[in-house]
Amino acid sequence: MMGSNIKHQTSTLSLIFLLMMPGFALSDVNQDKAECSNQLVGLAPCLPYVGGEAKTPTIDCCSGLKQVLDKSKKCQCVLIKDKDDPSLGLKINGTLAGTLPSTCRASASMTECISLLHLTPNSQEAKLFEGYQKLTEGHGSTPAATGNIYIYS
Repeated sequence: MMGSNIKHQTSTLSLIFLLMMPGFALSDVNQDKAECSNQLVGLAPCLPYVGGEAKTPTIDCCSGLKQVLDKSKKCQCVLIKDKDDPSLGLKINGTLAGTLPSTCRASASMTECISLLHLTPNSQEAKLFEGYQKLTEGHGSTPAATGNIYIYS
């Protein structure tokens, strides 16, 4: 039953990104989304965790995350930045998504997203990534999702 749910989520995620691509043509943000659409399918096993439905990420989630980070760290940043985009049709808790690398013991700096996404340093979006980084500092071996700290944009 769990396998079919993940297959459904993978199919849904693939479809969402394919549907998003035709509307994205010229801007950097839209180019980032198009560039990452194929890679983010690897994060489909993470949807139950970042959606708040699972207490911990699965092994498949963490291995998929590490593959995405190896190919392009920017892609996780794009997903976190666009977490509230209604066209995604996904429920993503920014705190869980932002601390996922730490929870999975993957090497990633959330403050790196500020430069990768060309964000203005003191913007609200930049401050969110700085907040995610602060949550992960010193918590590399502790699942970040156990506390009640949430950052909402």
